[in-house]
Amino acid sequence: MRSYYLPKIFLDRFEKHTGIKVKYTPFDSDSELLTKIKATKGLGFDLVSPALPSALLWEPLNILQPFDMKKAPVDSIEPALLNQCVEHWTWGSHVYHLPFLWSTEGLAWRTDKWPGVGHGNISYGDLWRPEVKGNIMGRPYSMMLGIGLYLDKTGKLPSNRLLDTFKNEATMRKIWGEIVKFAIARKPWVRQFWKDADSQVSGFMHNGVVLGQTWAGPSIRLKTQGKPITYVAPAEGALSWIDGLAMPAGAKNVPQIYEFLKFTYQASSGGLLASNTGYNPVSKGSDRFLTPATKKSFAEAYPTGALKNVWWMPPEPAWYVAAHAEFRDKFVTA
Repeated sequence: MRSYYLPKIFLDRFEKHTGIKVKYTPFDSDSELLTKIKATKGLGFDLVSPALPSALLWEPLNILQPFDMKKAPVDSIEPALLNQCVEHWTWGSHVYHLPFLWSTEGLAWRTDKWPGVGHGNISYGDLWRPEVKGNIMGRPYSMMLGIGLYLDKTGKLPSNRLLDTFKNEATMRKIWGEIVKFAIARKPWVRQFWKDADSQVSGFMHNGVVLGQTWAGPSIRLKTQGKPITYVAPAEGALSWIDGLAMPAGAKNVPQIYEFLKFTYQASSGGLLASNTGYNPVSKGSDRFLTPATKKSFAEAYPTGALKNVWWMPPEPAWYVAAHAEFRDKFVTA
């Protein structure tokens, strides 16, 4: 799983509750995870955590095994989140993916160095304000998604909130060609590109970053720790995805997997995870177990209407993944 997804307090409580000890291997990206599991042909791990949009990349590989939906405590999962996994990860009438955490990517900033523009009003376009030039950070691919949503909302590059880019490669390349031009022209604004949660934290706390397009988790975690950071969903809609749980074909400790699921989908466990990671829980009733600081941070991160306006990242066909990697490299090397 990604770093920070399984905090020590959660693992300790699980071990105390079940007697099962978890061996946890973190990874930085979905591509790294997929490469690792392909190389072992599904051996060596009992559970992995692929993102929901990667479904089309995993399906043809035959390196996962389905969940037994009669053993998994699916009635404890928020239906809207479970339904997304079932919709995109059901192959041959079997379900291969269950939600673990869901999160967003939006805008975060140092409140002691930049005043912001008011909750509910901030836009991906604010990354390119003259006063923050040379002091922003983001992940190249998702920064360009933010640019696309901004240009669509302003009417400068209509794309049906970027959904047209998933129709076919020709349409995608036409729209992304304009996006990458916009990004390259503004590359002097970028202080650093991040690749994981740690590099987001170090950007704000050690590398002089003032404003960033970041995951909610690291920024909200810093905020709840009392650091001068805030995180808000942009007006165009925060990028959103579900990171789930899947069983590799070679998983050996299957009874223990279902014990992990039973524990994870308890409302108290969901609240514990969310309060210690800054990511959003998937189990019903978890909000009752959030710490006061986490509740406050979540409320400020998602102003009225923000959760209905999130941009759920669609499943990505192989041609799309290859093409956006090409545009990402153009931006990074420019």
